[in-house]
Amino acid sequence: LATAIAPAALDKKAVGLEILDVAGRTDYADFLVLMSGRSDRQVAALADGIEEAMRTNGRRALNIEGRQAARWILLDFGDVVVHVFLEEARSMYDLEGLWEDARRVPVPA
Repeated sequence: LATAIAPAALDKKAVGLEILDVAGRTDYADFLVLMSGRSDRQVAALADGIEEAMRTNGRRALNIEGRQAARWILLDFGDVVVHVFLEEARSMYDLEGLWEDARRVPVPA
């Protein structure tokens, strides 16, 4: 699922897309998909595009948070959690640093 999300994000021009394998390190997800948008409108468009692509594939987000402010939108697909950040919010929260020891999954082209 994490690698299926990547093309939907790249179609909307996601910046800095990363897939982190956190299986066995946390009990809430196996993979985190991180990306940035350059504006709040792009962050919202990224989240909408991912949600639509996954719905087309028969997957619905269990929960979506942060849509109104569009600085950090979280889409919870169960074993995959997607974080769509405004660039400055991403650097402030530094999830990559928090999970620096997690394996990086190659992003499909």
